[in-house]
Amino acid sequence: MLFFLVLSFWVPAVLTSGQVWPLNSTPRKTVTLGNRGHVFQEEGVWNYTTMLLMEDEGVLILGAREAIFALDLNNITHKKAMDKWVVTSEMQRNCADKGKTPTECHNYIRILHKMSNDTMFVCGTNAFNPTCDIMSYKDGKLTLEGKQQDGKGKCPFDPFQRCASEFVDGKLYSATSLNFLGSEPVVMRSLNDTIRTEFLTSWLNEPNFIGMKHVAEGDDNPEGDDDKIYLFFNERAVEYDAYSKMEVSRVARVCKGDVGGQRTLQKKWTSFLKTHLDCPVLQTRLPLLIQDVFLFCPDTWTNCMFYGVFTPQGEMPEYSAVCAYSIQDIRHVFSKGQFKSLNSNTLFRKWVTYSGPVPDPRPGACINSKTREKGISNSLDLPDKTLQFIRDNQLMDQAVKPSEQPLLVKKGAVFTRIVVASTTALDGSSHQVMFIGTASGSVLKAVNYDGKMVIIEEVQLFKQSEPVKILRLSVTLGQLYAGSEEATVQMPLSTCDHYASCMDCVLARDPYCGWDLSAERCIAINNIHPDTHSEVVQSLRDGNATRCPAVESTMIIKTFYPGNEVRLLCQPGSNLARVQWSVNNHTIQNSNKYNIHHNNLLILNASDSDAGFYTCTSVESSNGKDYVIRNATYELRLGDFMEHPLVQPQIQDQQKSLLALKILVIIPTLILLALVVWNFYKGHFAVQRCLEKAEESPQSVCLSGATANCSRKINRNNNQQNS
Repeated sequence: MLFFLVLSFWVPAVLTSGQVWPLNSTPRKTVTLGNRGHVFQEEGVWNYTTMLLMEDEGVLILGAREAIFALDLNNITHKKAMDKWVVTSEMQRNCADKGKTPTECHNYIRILHKMSNDTMFVCGTNAFNPTCDIMSYKDGKLTLEGKQQDGKGKCPFDPFQRCASEFVDGKLYSATSLNFLGSEPVVMRSLNDTIRTEFLTSWLNEPNFIGMKHVAEGDDNPEGDDDKIYLFFNERAVEYDAYSKMEVSRVARVCKGDVGGQRTLQKKWTSFLKTHLDCPVLQTRLPLLIQDVFLFCPDTWTNCMFYGVFTPQGEMPEYSAVCAYSIQDIRHVFSKGQFKSLNSNTLFRKWVTYSGPVPDPRPGACINSKTREKGISNSLDLPDKTLQFIRDNQLMDQAVKPSEQPLLVKKGAVFTRIVVASTTALDGSSHQVMFIGTASGSVLKAVNYDGKMVIIEEVQLFKQSEPVKILRLSVTLGQLYAGSEEATVQMPLSTCDHYASCMDCVLARDPYCGWDLSAERCIAINNIHPDTHSEVVQSLRDGNATRCPAVESTMIIKTFYPGNEVRLLCQPGSNLARVQWSVNNHTIQNSNKYNIHHNNLLILNASDSDAGFYTCTSVESSNGKDYVIRNATYELRLGDFMEHPLVQPQIQDQQKSLLALKILVIIPTLILLALVVWNFYKGHFAVQRCLEKAEESPQSVCLSGATANCSRKINRNNNQQNS
């Protein structure tokens, strides 16, 4: 009973805060990739989930299962090079002997980082024996140099376990598991002066690593601070009491110059701090979990933002969200916030806010100008009191909140990945365009205008069952690259020519596009000459399309027949548009006569009185104003009964039957007449032969056994001659 009292006391603290947020964010357009982009897949190769963009070489380095590709960045269907990294049969047997499946016992490329202009650091799972190597791309050839090294702590054993890594100043920062069973999570820096986290649940408690980002905070820092490596992950919560396992999202960070302690925390991080990363959605009881993060820095590091996509945990409705976090807010929590400490003096071990004195220098802080003034030039000089404190208290009390309420909350979708691109609109304003991958194989293109989210379109890249597992962005080329288990896709950030009309172009509120009134087409904003700005229509915040010319209605003539059902089709201009039907300028409502279903009009048991003009209008609202983006008119005409599509075949069938009967009579008759003529001609009939013989020699005919009739005829002839 006491346990449930404690539970009821603590669980409310887990509930996320925030205002109710609209959950029906509908993409304006839903389209397929079609001819917009390119698809690459190699027969027999799977798991296209590791990418490295080498824009200076013009190639996309793509890591898959037992294969690495160099693809043309402009058109990924052009394979420039390929190298295979296949496990041996012996390694596969050893992997299988340890209880792993044949699918797991391959070499999955999981780590790809650029080292220099033409060399890369690459790691693979290698049948649960993680291994790394150096790879080069020279003269159009991709080559593994055979300088293999142990990949433990750098690359996961399990090919399907999440990991994170960054390559900074010739050193690899990685977050993965250090052992075969995956029970020793580690955040490590390797390739010279190796340093890692402690194997304590207070440091890492069953984590699921998501992403790692390097921020060069040391550049132009007035405090003389160090660069930071930020890590995003989910882990089992240690600060909440609950009857079942509960996870929370975390952001942690270490200092680039950290070399560990002198006596305490030798070869261990002295700057590892972590805190709860909150993405508040009131519709959920448990914290959402981060699935991907993107670092967006418009100019200097002080303005950097982390964009994260979050999904629910447990058996909950599918609410996915996007939250953005300021680098300054994260820095403030780590440098000024209070710590949590483990209180073991009560019946239950609980993490509570630490209220005691904090050692100086501040635990977890990077070496900066102030610490250097105290004679502390690196982490080896830190006092044991500071190191002992941070060894036991890495968790901060204050959570990092998003800079705004969630940018996007969507029900019925599972977000998997995110990248963010910046573009300049026609009026000079800057906008961040989010490309969000989903578990159903699509990408959402979305922009937040003054707190209101607009999902411009949803593009289906892969099969519904193929989640987007990686997204990479080339701002220089204006291209998006996505990977899944089955294929890799390249898609332009915008295709303005797909907008069919002025209203379609303007109401899309796509910051990349505007309608050219003189050319009468939707064009890319970055191609517009300043002198022609006045001829281009773009309205992002308001979606004001009043400058667009009126839409002309198209006329379709359709014939109907009494007693039939008549179906009139209407395709809305967008997912946000509503369809209206009218007949002879009178609005149509659902009734016994009319049925509007999926925007189409069905006229039941049509009669003569249903002839007339039917108008379908697709209307989209923007900023309180309605715009007709598509208009079609049907002229419904009563057809001639004899031309009825059901009657006409019957008449044709009757005509065909009569013709067939005539043929059946005429052909045998002609055949019979032909036979009679032929037999007469050949003299096959007996009467004809008798007559011919009598004329030649009547006596010989009779002597030869002619019939009595023949004799009588001969006598009659003789009598005539005598007389």
